[in-house]
Amino acid sequence: MSQVQKLAAFKAYDIRGRMPDQLNEFMVYCIGKAYAQVMQPQAPIAIGQDIRLSSKALSQALIAGLNAEGVQTIDIGLCGTEMIYFAAGQEGMGGGIMVTASHNPADYNGLKMVKEGSRPISADTGLGAIEQQTIALMQAQSAPNSYIPNAALHTEKSVLAGYIAKLLSLIDVASIKPLHVLVNAGNGCAGPFFDALAQHLPLKVTRLHHQPDGTFPNDVPNPMLVEQQVLTAKAVVDAKADFGIAWDGDFDRCFFYDENGRFIEGYYLVGLLAEQLLKKSPKSAIVHDPRLEWNTIEKVQTLGGKAVVCKCGHSFIKDKMREQDAVYGGEMSAHHYFRDFFYCDSGMIPWLLVAELLSQDGRSLSQVVDQCMMDFPCSGEINFTIANAKEALVRVQAYYAEQAISIDYLDGVSMEFADWRFNLRSSNTEPVVRLNVETRANSALLATKVAELKGLLVG
Repeated sequence: MSQVQKLAAFKAYDIRGRMPDQLNEFMVYCIGKAYAQVMQPQAPIAIGQDIRLSSKALSQALIAGLNAEGVQTIDIGLCGTEMIYFAAGQEGMGGGIMVTASHNPADYNGLKMVKEGSRPISADTGLGAIEQQTIALMQAQSAPNSYIPNAALHTEKSVLAGYIAKLLSLIDVASIKPLHVLVNAGNGCAGPFFDALAQHLPLKVTRLHHQPDGTFPNDVPNPMLVEQQVLTAKAVVDAKADFGIAWDGDFDRCFFYDENGRFIEGYYLVGLLAEQLLKKSPKSAIVHDPRLEWNTIEKVQTLGGKAVVCKCGHSFIKDKMREQDAVYGGEMSAHHYFRDFFYCDSGMIPWLLVAELLSQDGRSLSQVVDQCMMDFPCSGEINFTIANAKEALVRVQAYYAEQAISIDYLDGVSMEFADWRFNLRSSNTEPVVRLNVETRANSALLATKVAELKGLLVG
């Protein structure tokens, strides 16, 4: 492989690539050795894998690489990424690595890494150095004949019981009513772990694509695909469920549908979860991203909390939460982070909190979010493919500069006006500009401004 191909799988926050040209067992073996050399863990590393057909072999290669450097490993088996966060967050653990490509196509795989305390490893906190060391190792040696864990350094252990107990401790189990839930696991990893939680709750459950299956017989588990949203929405209505849940492949994100089958924009979940957690932890800080924010800020301030804006991205959110001792952090992309879960993101805790809220509140999910959607209608994220993204951003800013009440450059550009605001960000990796617009109780203004911005961006 050329050096460019070796580097292609390394992203800002994780490793993801097409098998076998961008990622393979030898490369992952070298990544294991590089992780050991760069991070120098003084305690065992938890290893887990998703349901993909290549995941078990990659995890074995990873373990062999870590063991070759004298690092102890604990294989927790098939799991979701948050279960690695749980395992790595335990006393006496040195970190964790999850083998997963989440919602990517079936011929992809990848790695998500954390260090002790489940603290994130990103490009500037170790991942870049691991990348360079991996390149050096691949150039200096040949692939071994087989990837066999060192029995003296490796063990297998289930963390399921502790993980389930931890999640249930975050809600008032006794308050949960016999709600009817439609769940779509997309044949990813979520099914058995949802079941392990649900058996402790008085829920009625209708299951869709529930069995883990690495061939992805019903397409890749990506709830952001419109065709999958249509399928889940119909299933919610047909089942007459109180609400619906869908997960991506490694279930670190979850997506919600109300009882009418309406997909709930992730933005409104941030305010809803902030509200529920502030009831439990009054006056706490809540971290949110700047793409859409007015609904979140109003919810938080109304309940006496402190709304803290932060640049998008899990390492930024987690660091800001630690800095602020925030009880919760939320991104409109359906990543939800919890102080009492090692400041990590979870795709199971959000639905537990929604079930708790609906049980205690008495209203339906549509009633809970309708007012928010009327008060702060939003566009959701709209992506534009533009040859010169920087030039487009300059053009938009120049057009609105004199009208704006405030302009902020925390993450892309956010411009605020009396009755509407927008955030515009360019991708670091492709010629794409991402637009989010919201207004104060004015859907007509929203449509007008989205059309206006589209005209400025693409002509």
